[in-house]
Amino acid sequence: MDNQQNIAPSRASSVARSSTRSGGVLHVNVRHTSHFTVVGNHLAQHQQLSLVAIGLAVHIQSLPDGAKIGIKFLVERFPESEYRIAEALRELETKGYLKRTRERLASGRVITRSTSYNQPCDVAASPPPAPVPARLPVPAAVAAPAPAPALVAPPAPAPTPVPVPVPVHRPQELTPDLHRRASAVLLGLRREAPVLVLSENDIRNLTPAVAAWLERDATPASITRALTTDLPVPLKYPAKLLAHRLSALLPAPVPAAHVPPPPVPLQNCDDCDRAFRAPEPGRCGECLAELSVTA
Repeated sequence: MDNQQNIAPSRASSVARSSTRSGGVLHVNVRHTSHFTVVGNHLAQHQQLSLVAIGLAVHIQSLPDGAKIGIKFLVERFPESEYRIAEALRELETKGYLKRTRERLASGRVITRSTSYNQPCDVAASPPPAPVPARLPVPAAVAAPAPAPALVAPPAPAPTPVPVPVPVHRPQELTPDLHRRASAVLLGLRREAPVLVLSENDIRNLTPAVAAWLERDATPASITRALTTDLPVPLKYPAKLLAHRLSALLPAPVPAAHVPPPPVPLQNCDDCDRAFRAPEPGRCGECLAELSVTA
């Protein structure tokens, strides 16, 4: 029996060192003999994919066939939001590392089939059309003359829908400080949801609505949370969605605090010089009573 030889060491390490450069990354590489996935540099160093998309592609390529990679499963597995994972999946589809097709089963249920590629596929390529069966020639004796094509009037253009304006609430007084704080809230939305990039005109139109929230004691954090939670995918009109949420979710006004009326001031009687409460100086009640009796 031949002796089994271990020609590959179980742990081979190499450290890249350079004496001519200071700084930069040094690699400590350990050779994997099991439970590893080969990833090409075209993916790991892709110039147009986000870090979330690259990491998600590596995770998908490491999974066995049949593993679930739906958005709901990935949200439960990773801390990223549903929006970021959906964006990363679309990036991988655009660059040819992932293909998702919807298929209807015999039972009528619609499923999504996902295919992962460790080399980007040609996303522009389309399947060849099915061949059209050739028609058998019709004998001349039985061939009927082709009917003249009927004139069909072109369909009338569909009417352009008129957008319904969304009412925008305004504060009682839009002070410069309130205007500045409201604009800062709108400009900061893109940090929480990159899809909420607003134009200067959008900021100008939506600032009064955000100021109305601030006037009703809503904090910037609560406004941001209300405007960025559960965004639809894809989001076509960010400004219209924000205008709708600012109007529909406007908090109730804070009731004004009850202020008690001021106390009636003390006065000194003009006759007896005793103190009594009255809105204006004069005589006290006893002196007025005596004056009426003597009169």
